[in-house]
Amino acid sequence: MPENVYDAIVIGSGISGGWAAKELTEKGLKVIMLERGRNIEHVKDYVNANKNPWEFPHRGGRTQQMVHDYPVLKRDYPLNETNLDYWCSDKENPYTEIKRFDWFRGYHVGGRSLMWGRQSYRLGDWDFEANAKEGVGVDWPVRYKEIAPWYDHVERFAGISGSKEGLPELPDGQFLPPMEMTCVEKDVAARIKEKFGGKRKMIIGRTANITVPFTDQGRQNCQFRNKCWLGCPYGAYFSTQSSTLPAAMKTGNLTLRPWSIVTKILYDKDTKRATGVEVLDAESNKTYTYTAKIIFLNASALNSAWVLMNSATDIWPDGLGSSSGELGHNVMDHHLGVGAGGVVDGYEDKYYFGRRANGIYIPRYRNFFGDKRDYLRGFGYQGGGSRGGYSRSAEEVSLGADLKNALVEPGVWTMGIGGFGETLPYHENRIYIDKNTYGDKMEQFNDPVTGKDLGMRPVPDKNGKQRVDKWGLPVLAMDVEYKENEKKMRKDMLSDAIEMLEAAGVKNVQGREGDGTLGRGIHEMGTARMGHDPKTSVLNKFNQVWDAPNVFVTDGAFMTSAGCVNPSLTYMAFTARAVDHAFSELKKQNL
Repeated sequence: MPENVYDAIVIGSGISGGWAAKELTEKGLKVIMLERGRNIEHVKDYVNANKNPWEFPHRGGRTQQMVHDYPVLKRDYPLNETNLDYWCSDKENPYTEIKRFDWFRGYHVGGRSLMWGRQSYRLGDWDFEANAKEGVGVDWPVRYKEIAPWYDHVERFAGISGSKEGLPELPDGQFLPPMEMTCVEKDVAARIKEKFGGKRKMIIGRTANITVPFTDQGRQNCQFRNKCWLGCPYGAYFSTQSSTLPAAMKTGNLTLRPWSIVTKILYDKDTKRATGVEVLDAESNKTYTYTAKIIFLNASALNSAWVLMNSATDIWPDGLGSSSGELGHNVMDHHLGVGAGGVVDGYEDKYYFGRRANGIYIPRYRNFFGDKRDYLRGFGYQGGGSRGGYSRSAEEVSLGADLKNALVEPGVWTMGIGGFGETLPYHENRIYIDKNTYGDKMEQFNDPVTGKDLGMRPVPDKNGKQRVDKWGLPVLAMDVEYKENEKKMRKDMLSDAIEMLEAAGVKNVQGREGDGTLGRGIHEMGTARMGHDPKTSVLNKFNQVWDAPNVFVTDGAFMTSAGCVNPSLTYMAFTARAVDHAFSELKKQNL
């Protein structure tokens, strides 16, 4: 095969990119996977995975220098010294916030598959039918029965532990043995079931942590260390490095090229097909071209939209896939930050094994089973019950022997839950390439809801320069917010959390309500939605770009609605399905 010529190109190496590479190579295609960041090798490069807290200079916390260097990352938990190099530099990769949007990214092989929360749930019939029934956005071009076999397929390979519950609102899957609830969680779950007549349920989380060895993949079962975000040397949770990349490499058909920023998809207007991609080498700044029959775009929902917007602009001014006017629109994320917690009495003689890398889940119940609210869709809760550690504060006891005796006993039992709410696909929630020009003047940027100081941002200046990243590439502008439907939902998310915990006997229950800024859920979706009609969608039902059917987009960009469950399992299933279709069409010479 000639140099730089492949059967398929995969752009991005995260959860969906890894799946695309695995499925394509196992079908015999020669594939190059292009990753814009550095390589991280399984086990060898998990340099902090076995460190104890006291082995970090600041016990895993953040320094003032880190706060200065990461003005966006500092807004939430990702800014810490334990895995800082897994998150991309805010200064090297800026973006413009028309409205506040917390964009937390990882630019390296494996992407956020190394840092994800691993909660893995299926969308169900209600999710795929909701847009059509409620007249929201556009209708999904698929239904659950079409995607269910592909959920089966990816669950078996990735390894999802969970319990079969027979819930119509949350389809069961191909589960490994579930992790166990703590004694407090079991008690709270039983009381919630009793108090709410079975309409609200608490189950163990469904997580991509294997509970039995996967010897064929060289993966060991979860060791209950709860250090997943540092990379797992046991391969106990699903990631590109532990699972899909080794499978693709085993075929001998994969070439992995890190430090490769795809700047555009090359398009032939005569054949109406993509011919390849243009790549900027992130280390040498040299430009290369790779050609292929099919392209899978898996750079993450926002970056995939950027690649499309930056492509075929001589034909469509807003980029490849923009003919419908929907490219970059309908941005979604789950809105978080609302929940409650309290203290549980009566289990002072009980503890639990290890550090479980999982929690509980309360599936959506609002606007289901005859319940009707003054908003559309609903929310679920994640959380858990645990006992305070040995390093807790003990100001109430004196120094010396009394203090030592107090610290050999664990703390009180607590129970907490936090909501994950669905955001509707609003056309006006959009991202676009920022073509404004900026001078040297900066202005204070405050959150419009909370007034919180978000730092400084540049002021547009017609005599200035266009904003670019470290490599001179234009940046995205974010004009995204949640609206009245979500605000009404958040009231229920708060009051219901308090109500359930109090009904379950939890003491001193306190509600909490953060600002719920979009982006913080790290579930970006919808920028290149699929649909029935090329006039109202970017992709068809098989994730093909209407304007270039040999280009497939199977990361969060394709989502037509968000549901309220973690979406990564859905990306995996649609990716495997799209590869199967692409291979079939390739054999028919339709691509």
